[in-house]
Amino acid sequence: MSTGRTEKEQVRVHIRWMIRRDMPEVLQTEQASFDFSWTEEDFLRCLRQRNCIGMVAEQGEKVVGFMIYELHKAKLHILNFAVHPTCRRLGIGAQMIAKLISKLSSHRRTKITLEVRETNLCAQLFFRSQGFLALRVLKSHYEDSGEDAFLMQYQLANDASEDTDDAVNRIAQYEEN
Repeated sequence: MSTGRTEKEQVRVHIRWMIRRDMPEVLQTEQASFDFSWTEEDFLRCLRQRNCIGMVAEQGEKVVGFMIYELHKAKLHILNFAVHPTCRRLGIGAQMIAKLISKLSSHRRTKITLEVRETNLCAQLFFRSQGFLALRVLKSHYEDSGEDAFLMQYQLANDASEDTDDAVNRIAQYEEN
């Protein structure tokens, strides 16, 4: 019986706090993933912030993915998220998102937000498959390219503070222009 996943099997990873020793592998994944990649100094500057958390996905002894996010009063905000290109489509990113979702609670942080470049269709589709919705377009969001971004959000089911229909209409208007 075939499951449709013939070429790659799902992989289990251990998700843990990022430590200094992880930086070379994190930078390698970052540079292999993005045209406008963060530098080591960008990572360190961010991680020095009190509300900024870094986590890695580890398979065996190898770091195969990472996420950097901020803790806010009512939400988590993803600043950077990547799985090494050779390890994609194995369920690693989904496990990382599941870890973030497990940190939400109905009486405190109820949503996860992030920005995705308008040209990064793979990321848009991935986050959508994880239950994120595009809320609005952020015009000329990226200083490095002047590119627009989609603000995407995952919302705990019992908290409907953002009207999803309005968000869908705003995105539809953007796509028409």
